[in-house]
Amino acid sequence: MTPAPREAEPTASGLADTFRRFDLSSRKAIVVAVSGGSDSTALLLLAREWRDRAAPATRILATTVDHRLRAESSAEAAAVAALCAGLGIDHLTLPWTGRKPATGLQAAAREARLSLLAGAAEAAGTDIVLSGHTLDDQAETVVMRAGRGPGIGLAGMAPATLVDGSVWFVRPLLETRRETLRAFLRGRGIGWIDDPSNENPAFERVRLRSRASAVDQTVDAEAIVAAGRKRRDLAARAAALIDAHGSTPSRGLVRLDPAFLDAQDTDAAVHAFRALLAAVGGVGHLPDLPRCAALIGRAGRPLRATLSRAVVDARRRGIFLFREQRNLPEPTEAVDGMVWDGRFRIRLNGPAGPVVGPAGKAAFGSGEATAPSSLVRAALSAEPALSGDGAGASGPTLLEEASSPVAARRLALPWSRFLPCFDLPLARAVARVVGAPPFRSPPCHGHKGAKA
Repeated sequence: MTPAPREAEPTASGLADTFRRFDLSSRKAIVVAVSGGSDSTALLLLAREWRDRAAPATRILATTVDHRLRAESSAEAAAVAALCAGLGIDHLTLPWTGRKPATGLQAAAREARLSLLAGAAEAAGTDIVLSGHTLDDQAETVVMRAGRGPGIGLAGMAPATLVDGSVWFVRPLLETRRETLRAFLRGRGIGWIDDPSNENPAFERVRLRSRASAVDQTVDAEAIVAAGRKRRDLAARAAALIDAHGSTPSRGLVRLDPAFLDAQDTDAAVHAFRALLAAVGGVGHLPDLPRCAALIGRAGRPLRATLSRAVVDARRRGIFLFREQRNLPEPTEAVDGMVWDGRFRIRLNGPAGPVVGPAGKAAFGSGEATAPSSLVRAALSAEPALSGDGAGASGPTLLEEASSPVAARRLALPWSRFLPCFDLPLARAVARVVGAPPFRSPPCHGHKGAKA
């Protein structure tokens, strides 16, 4: 552990206001992810001081994920546990068990960490996990994304991100420098652990840190905040267009009024269109921006095209979107929690055995007068249904959110796994129009549902 000689605490750090942007006091518990490094250790102390000052009834649970990738990791987790015991804070070590992948280890470790932390939060009865990402991490993220081209990713990490629709991962330190936090710890006489993996040049972020001066000169903290506001504003404008012009004439079928094409806000229209294509097609990322813009430009006349596994059918009655018939999943035995075709989460309410597959041509329905019956049938045929012995005598049984023995909950892609709070207005509009459950409010002041 890095020694920390006691010194004068920084007077202009503004650390007392670390949590001013977040509504956490309404939660009975919060989870703090603590690796033992300087950032997360400082976050833990700041969270305890905030709790003692503003929410004394709130329980703090410190959690340390032990990836078991280094011989020292268990001892480091024990050191964090000892620190927490001295601070009077509950602590839980979360081991990553099982076999580790030979390739993509860093990504797999990140996924494991998120799942373990989210599970700990749910077990503690909360939807909040605090993580110690700093302005230094934010700057590195923006530089890495800038190297991949322009786009909404230049807003960097969001102050809060919803994981699996259930737990908000909150980053209160995104506007704070790492050195400020280390000065804070030194002022309290508290040390921290230096993770040797942070010096491994095999990782892009580590290589970038070796050019720290270049990062500092390239990234403007105020510009990052402004980019976040711009991204949030674009999402809100796109959501307004969907709310004004989007509807669901029949299950699996989305309709946009012809007036959608008359929107003066072209950027918002293209953004909304990209989001709807991802949700209807069941893909985890927004489709190519130039191709989407070109499709909208051609949709003022009769058009039939596919993009991101979604069919775009433009007619005088509107623009219709539905899942194309190609590459649908083969009938397979239902497994609890499985994701079907990227669009549905399957829940098993009975014994194993039911087979789920596309409804196929036997599906039927008439829909509303705003949709041609041929498109209604095409959309229904790509919906999940019980097949084989589980199908009814009159044809396939379409799966609903509360059906039995197999239920299917629709997902609002591309946000079913990660939803940055920047995108919340658009994600909610898309969820409404495709029939997915609504997303919960973030713990950020200024968002609907959070206390001001």
